[in-house]
Amino acid sequence: MSRYYTGPISDHFNGERFFDAAAAAPRSRRDLLRWFLQRRLRGTRAKWPDWARSPFADRPPPRVEGATCRLSYVGHASWLIQTAGLNILLDPVWSKRASPFRHIGPKRVNDPGIAFADLPPIDVVLVSHAHYDHLDVATLSLLAAVHRPRIITPLGNDTIMRNHDAAIAAEAFDWDDRVDLGAAAVTLVPTSHWSARNLTDRNMSLWASFVIDAPIGKIYVVADSGYGAGRPFRRARERHGPFKLAILPIGAYEPRWFMRDQHMNPAEAVQAHIDCGAELALAHHHGTFQLTDEAIDAPLVALADALNAAGIPAERFRALRPGEVLQL
Repeated sequence: MSRYYTGPISDHFNGERFFDAAAAAPRSRRDLLRWFLQRRLRGTRAKWPDWARSPFADRPPPRVEGATCRLSYVGHASWLIQTAGLNILLDPVWSKRASPFRHIGPKRVNDPGIAFADLPPIDVVLVSHAHYDHLDVATLSLLAAVHRPRIITPLGNDTIMRNHDAAIAAEAFDWDDRVDLGAAAVTLVPTSHWSARNLTDRNMSLWASFVIDAPIGKIYVVADSGYGAGRPFRRARERHGPFKLAILPIGAYEPRWFMRDQHMNPAEAVQAHIDCGAELALAHHHGTFQLTDEAIDAPLVALADALNAAGIPAERFRALRPGEVLQL
C-alpha cells in the first residue's frame, strides 16, 4: 500500500486517507467496470479526431511586470500566468499521454500551446492533485532540471514527486495554508474531488484548488471539481473573494451518473462562476485528452448554451484554444 503522507488526524484526514465529509465518496471499481461495459455495449463514447491542431502558438515574454497579468493556455489544465515579475505554471503536462504507461492511455490531440523550449524562466509551479492529467512527473523533472522552480502542492503529492525524482523541489501544504511567493501569494482551498495514482493509494494524497493573490487581484484556479451543490465555490467567495478571475473546468463530464461528483459539466461551471462571484472566467479541462465520453466540441457548445440561458455575455466566460493568450 502506498503511503505518501503521515500527519495528525484532522477534519479531512483520518490518519491514513484524506476525505471530504460534505462530498460524495469517489466511485467504486465496480462502478468503473459498469461504465466501461456500458460504453462498449452501447457505443456511448464519442469518437475524437486523432489530431485537432490549435491554430495558435505562444512565445511568452521573459517577464510581465507590475499589475498586468498575462495568461497563456497551454492545454487541458495547464496554464502559464505571468504577473508582478513572476512566472507561474499550473498543472503542467507536456507529455504525450496522461497515463502511467508510455504506449496506452489518453493521448493528447494537440501540441502544448507553448513549446517547452519557449517557456520563460519558471519561478513557481502549482500542482493541484495526483491524477495523471494534472501531476505529470516527466514534465516536473524537466522543469526541475531546466528551471528549478518552487513546486507548491497539497499534502502527500510531494512524496509522489520525490519518489520519481529527488530534484523536484516540492513543498506540500494543507487546505487553507497561505504560501508567500514574494510579489504574490497562493492559498490552497478545498475542492470537491479525490486522488489516486494506482489501485491501492486512493485518497492518500490531498487535492486542492488555488487562490492566487496578485497585484491585479485574486485569481481562483479550480483544476478539477464536482459542483457539490455550489459549496466549494461559495466558500471560496466568502473566505477569499472578491475574485478578478476564475479558471474553471468544463470538460470530462459524461456519463453524468459516474462523473457528476468529480467533474462539472458546462452548465454547472457557469453556476460555479456565478457562485464564486468572479468578474471574469476562463474555461479549461477540455479538448486535449479524451478522458470521458463526450465529443471533443461538446463542452464548448454546452458552455455557449449555458451562458445564453443564464444571460451572461460570452466574453465574461471565455474558452481559449491552446496557445491563445488573455492579458488583463
